[in-house]
Amino acid sequence: MEGWLSYRITLLALHSMTEKLRRVILYRDYFALFFDKQKPKAKDKIIWTIRLIEELPRLPRNYFKHIEGTNGLYEIRVSLGNDSFRIFCFFDQEKIIVLGNGFQKKTQKTPKREIEKALKIKLEYENEK
Repeated sequence: MEGWLSYRITLLALHSMTEKLRRVILYRDYFALFFDKQKPKAKDKIIWTIRLIEELPRLPRNYFKHIEGTNGLYEIRVSLGNDSFRIFCFFDQEKIIVLGNGFQKKTQKTPKREIEKALKIKLEYENEK
């Protein structure tokens, strides 16, 4: 979690110069546990992608995509060389994106167990509200 906090501070400093259209928040430590395991270049690319999602008026599908067959579950898509990462998220109100779990994608299709885990996190979040 410590690694995520230092990156978050850097991210916040960079954001002070740019207007955000959306706010990205963490729910518990699901995202932080994933983020802390990544190499520095992957962390930089993840932060860059999250910044795009906060700032762009229209989100390109190659960075942000609805998971078919779910009610409001999305994936943030990060590519770095041959590596692909997915971070599940969902909206809380219109302009707040809540980050859940993430994983490194190793197959063409997103593993069903990862989607199920994300749906459980989303339900847990909604039940706590």
